[in-house]
Amino acid sequence: MGIDLTWTERHPVSRIRWVPASQVTANDYNPNTVAPPEMELLQLSIEADGYTQPIVCWQTGPDSYEVVDGFHRFRIGVERLKLSHLPIVVINPDRADRGDRIAATIRHNRARGKHQVGAMSEIVQELSRRNWSEKKIAKELGMEPDEVLRLKQITGLAELFADRNFSEAWEV
Repeated sequence: MGIDLTWTERHPVSRIRWVPASQVTANDYNPNTVAPPEMELLQLSIEADGYTQPIVCWQTGPDSYEVVDGFHRFRIGVERLKLSHLPIVVINPDRADRGDRIAATIRHNRARGKHQVGAMSEIVQELSRRNWSEKKIAKELGMEPDEVLRLKQITGLAELFADRNFSEAWEV
């Protein structure tokens, strides 16, 4: 049985490439943090085993990429190891909307670990401002509906209820 190249070629992992590190930039919405001991461990892992996972990127221009997943692998390569090139894969081009890329980052991160609550709340607020429904946010970010509501409440109670009419029962 042969390999279906059409099927395999549509997956980013089929297109790993090494690009100049100067062409890769961080995104401004990643809520994931790594403690210093884990950063040391990640550096040791890359030094000892090499890059075993590419940095997942979105292509922002002919020779420019924004990190979607792998921010800490990116930092280790650029800041600590001073690598001239980084291994990347580029997500499918139909993920052009910033909201789609934010959702991709969150899905990658949530599959691995924890997020800072405040940063996640800001992301939920941004997606809400982009007219994503609570149902879509929950589905795309792998959350329960009540988790979306709680995150919206943390940083955006006023914004959450801005389009609501309230009775004047409390006025004197």
